[in-house]
Amino acid sequence: MVEAQTWTTRRMSNPRLDSTATADHEVLDIPVTPSADVRNNIYTVGSHLSPNLLTALIIASWFISNIGVLLLNKYLLSFYGYRYPIFLTMLHMISCASYSYVAINFLEIVPRQHILSSKQFLKIFALSLIFCFSVVCGNTSLRYIPVSFNQAIGATTPFFTAIFAFLITCKKESAEVYFTLLPVVFGIVLASNSEPLFNLFGFLVCIGSTAARALKSVVQGILLTSEAEKLHSMNLLLYMAPMASIILLPFTLYIEGNVMSVTLETARSDSFIVFLLLGNATVAYLVNLTNFLVTKHTSALTLQVLGNAKAALAACVSVMIFRNPVTVMGMTGFAVTTLGVVLYSETKKRSKAQLASH
Repeated sequence: MVEAQTWTTRRMSNPRLDSTATADHEVLDIPVTPSADVRNNIYTVGSHLSPNLLTALIIASWFISNIGVLLLNKYLLSFYGYRYPIFLTMLHMISCASYSYVAINFLEIVPRQHILSSKQFLKIFALSLIFCFSVVCGNTSLRYIPVSFNQAIGATTPFFTAIFAFLITCKKESAEVYFTLLPVVFGIVLASNSEPLFNLFGFLVCIGSTAARALKSVVQGILLTSEAEKLHSMNLLLYMAPMASIILLPFTLYIEGNVMSVTLETARSDSFIVFLLLGNATVAYLVNLTNFLVTKHTSALTLQVLGNAKAALAACVSVMIFRNPVTVMGMTGFAVTTLGVVLYSETKKRSKAQLASH
């Protein structure tokens, strides 16, 4: 039979409530709740670094990942002899989907957003189709043309953006803005005519990749316009990457049907291919992550300026590593195109400022 406890016995069973306890025992040692600033400083990655140093490290990581994925793709597809650009792109998408899930659901680098309707789902799926085409064409082009020429063509993105914006949304820019696109086109014509390793198929698929990248930015601005449907860039990647993987799977099986058997056979004789593929896929995700971090710690305009610098730096690094021949005329064409892009960005910024002031 259990003796029923009275209030006194229960109270006396807790030494903290004992009336004979010392004053030290009577005080509960509860730590003070830290302020919001303190909590942010504790839990923010890299908070012990100065803001300028942190920004510099993020920008350096952005350059390394963006140039690194180009060089790895070029090495795998052109020098190593791994001739499966669609499968390689699918690996990139699977990697982006996996890392994005961990980054958002566990590391919580950004709040999780959900797809709210089937209509929004279809819009994201349409963007995934354009995204797939752009990345596959870009990777395929690296099999046939040098990285330097690939980057020169990629610099013409503003030209295609202006065209698609006019054709799809009837958006007109000022005559001054359109005028700055002339050196963009002239430079790439100059570079193409003097490229020693020019390949027509590689040139065309690279143009297709650049045009699709511009089309995606225009279509994204149209489809995801309402505040309810707008997704953060990292959340958009979380949903687009698995969709892109599913889209690419049948094309991989149909066009590159023997890719798995060849990859496994190659891995048995040379395990370095496993490191190359996994490393390449990881760096592909880091490109998207550092894009987000650079925009967060600087601005979208800074990212655009860095993109111009990256193209020139990637071209120089690739020439030093892969020793592809270049000509003075080709370098001049690349420089003219880059200058045209800079002029276009500055002119468009000035044009927007004038419209805002009126």
